[in-house]
Amino acid sequence: MNGRDGRSTRFGLAGHGVTGGGIARRLLAAGAELVVHDPDAAALGRAQAAGAIMAGTAGVLAGAGVVVLCGPSPHAPRAASLLSAGTSVVSVADDLDDVRELLGLDVLARRVDATLLVGAAMAPGLSGLLARSLATQVHQVDELHVATHGTAGPACARQHHDSLGRTALGWHDGRWIEPPGGSGRDLVWFPEPIGAHDCYRAAVADPLLLHRAFPGVQRITARVSATRRDRLTARLPMLTPPHPAGDLGAVRVEARGAGPEGERVTVIAGASGPTAELAAAVAAAAALRLAEVGAPAGAHSLADDAVTHLDLLHHATHLGVTVQEFTGVARATHW
Repeated sequence: MNGRDGRSTRFGLAGHGVTGGGIARRLLAAGAELVVHDPDAAALGRAQAAGAIMAGTAGVLAGAGVVVLCGPSPHAPRAASLLSAGTSVVSVADDLDDVRELLGLDVLARRVDATLLVGAAMAPGLSGLLARSLATQVHQVDELHVATHGTAGPACARQHHDSLGRTALGWHDGRWIEPPGGSGRDLVWFPEPIGAHDCYRAAVADPLLLHRAFPGVQRITARVSATRRDRLTARLPMLTPPHPAGDLGAVRVEARGAGPEGERVTVIAGASGPTAELAAAVAAAAALRLAEVGAPAGAHSLADDAVTHLDLLHHATHLGVTVQEFTGVARATHW
């Protein structure tokens, strides 16, 4: 695959688990030259069998034009090392503290004229793309609410488990709030076949990234689905091992605001499918478009104005994401 300068772009991939494997398939299908590093020899063998080049050490990835970080958090130290070498980075990190540190690499990325795309998975990632799309349908957006269901693999499942036991983050009427994880129950209807699930506040990164992208929005929340057992055991080690291949998942984004005549408007969109495949489609689209078109130097989320020219939601749909939009009309009843 050729980059924006017409020369062939080599991609790097750190982590070839369930999500990383999906990213690798999409990059290789696009004709990309791909170098993969994973501490697991079996995972490296699968990557090589699929047509990727094995990297014996993580340092080899610095020679790539764009590297996708797809292993467990933290991503910030490795991203800093790659950026220092002038390599642009796409991170699928969803850990709140890790995302904060990744955003803190903005100055470094600008200094070396490289791009860091932060939170390029299902949520954050697809959630931000849906929020940006919905915002174009509302004259003035006042509220953004994100809910997610499902996990992509073992590392993602552990992160989901931990997030329910930590302090959550939200933006409420011009200030940050930090409610306890596992609080704020809300029954959320996800796109089929997922359906309705109780969702709770958790230590996830969407509010941080969405506030950065939409500073004028007054209220931003993010919730994850959870069972009673999930909430009760959130501060304990996981009682059962996570499913190695992840599960079906969904993301739902709701934007509320005012129409051109001041009327209240609510628009909702989402997507469902194997969680790892949704995340992989978004990350692969981000890497391919970053190599092909480029983006301003610095750290950006996928919802940022600075990367709307990449048209990532459109390209993610070509890589396996099917967006569903709620088209019902809310009206008063006489019940």
